[in-house]
Amino acid sequence: MADEKEGLVGSTVRSASYNVVLQVIFRILTFVMNGVLLRFTTKDMIGIVNVRLMLLNQTIVFVAREAFRKACLSKTQDKNWVQVINLLWCVFPLGVTLSFVLGYVWLLHLEVPDPQKIPNYPLAVFAFAASGSIELLSEQLWVLAQAFVFLRLKVIIEGIANFARCVITLALVVLFPDLGIVSFCLAQMAFSILSMILYYVYFLYFIQNVPKEKETAMNDFPLKSVRDFFPRRIPGLSVVSWGMVHLTWSFFKQSFLKKILTEGERYIMTLFRVLTFSQQGIYDVINNLGSLVARCVFMPIEESYYTFFAHTLVRGNYADQQAEKSAKMASETLEVVLKFVVLVGMTFLVFGYGYSFLLLDIYGGSTLSSGEGPSLLQMYCLYVLIIAVNGMTECFMFAAMSKEDVDAYNYKMMVFSVIFLAASWYLTFLGSVGFVIANCLNMLLRIYHSLIFIHHYFKSMPHLKPLRGLVPSPWFFWLLPFRG
Repeated sequence: MADEKEGLVGSTVRSASYNVVLQVIFRILTFVMNGVLLRFTTKDMIGIVNVRLMLLNQTIVFVAREAFRKACLSKTQDKNWVQVINLLWCVFPLGVTLSFVLGYVWLLHLEVPDPQKIPNYPLAVFAFAASGSIELLSEQLWVLAQAFVFLRLKVIIEGIANFARCVITLALVVLFPDLGIVSFCLAQMAFSILSMILYYVYFLYFIQNVPKEKETAMNDFPLKSVRDFFPRRIPGLSVVSWGMVHLTWSFFKQSFLKKILTEGERYIMTLFRVLTFSQQGIYDVINNLGSLVARCVFMPIEESYYTFFAHTLVRGNYADQQAEKSAKMASETLEVVLKFVVLVGMTFLVFGYGYSFLLLDIYGGSTLSSGEGPSLLQMYCLYVLIIAVNGMTECFMFAAMSKEDVDAYNYKMMVFSVIFLAASWYLTFLGSVGFVIANCLNMLLRIYHSLIFIHHYFKSMPHLKPLRGLVPSPWFFWLLPFRG
């Protein structure tokens, strides 16, 4: 039993490690290309594309699929994968509906850029909205990849698609500067189409080339032919599991609030334009630079361990109601991962704070290093540490919550949203730094709630104390200042 536990934990850790390495490689490549791109386009264009249009695209994608992902990856007693695939195909029509609704808002109810400076803006809105819907066509394959532990597949496909987007954007901007915003539209469409096609190509290859000796192990894998990629009826069963539908609806209500909490400053910039397009462009560049560690390291770890906790624990049961080895495995894993993300976050805080000006000057020249750029990046260094803790504590909480807990949390998210938006609006007098401070406050509130949940979850088993991972060794506090 101990060997089985160690094998499962070790397998998950190795998969997460591979994901981190691959993610870092792809992110570094795109990071370098974006640095080059800064020298060939305007700050206004960066603000419109990376804030206004990407917010449209990501809102469509996130709201349409987030709830389905969380519900369909949950561990349930009566999961039927045909019903799950049928349910996941609801994501695409939902995404198309959101594309029309939000596209209408973006075109007719938001400030339109000067056509002389940014021509073809309506075409760009259509392209970014449509690309979000296209990406949702492979959602059922993404969920299957996560559920059956194809953990590196997502990183590889998204890395290839992101790299292709950067190459196409850079090539078009440098070679055909007259295209303007059309270059970004073509690159975004290429990203969505390529990522969708790669999922289908991989699983088509996989089901046709499973080694004969693995057939028994793959009996539970739901894809046997191309027909299984698409919705179908099940004799004697409903088309979808209504229990999973209700769970999805609970997460769906939460997804709107979570999107506001994670992208609230962008909505304020877009809806009220408290910053100019140029300021928004600088904010976005530094935001991407400051959160590079979060995207390269923390995000793949959170996604991998959400899958691990969702498969290890029965949703809605507290630690004393779980199998003893499952509760112990979850506690020990959470403690180790919390310790790791805290160490990475604190290292980034110490070194990033001291070298912010130098980094910005090397990366984007005086365009980034002048003005409020360095102070903005310094504040982001603190924000990275906070989101590292929030990401892992929420990862466990969302994997273990019951449907009733999720519903109750939705109301708390409403309170967090109001506080966050009020803080973002009030702190705009500080410029873009105010948005980072508001984000820190938001994350601290969410961390507090997650810590309370984890404490109560393991309260009945006092020998399990995963929250000890939040406190680094005293030696670490001595070493960091010395080396920084």
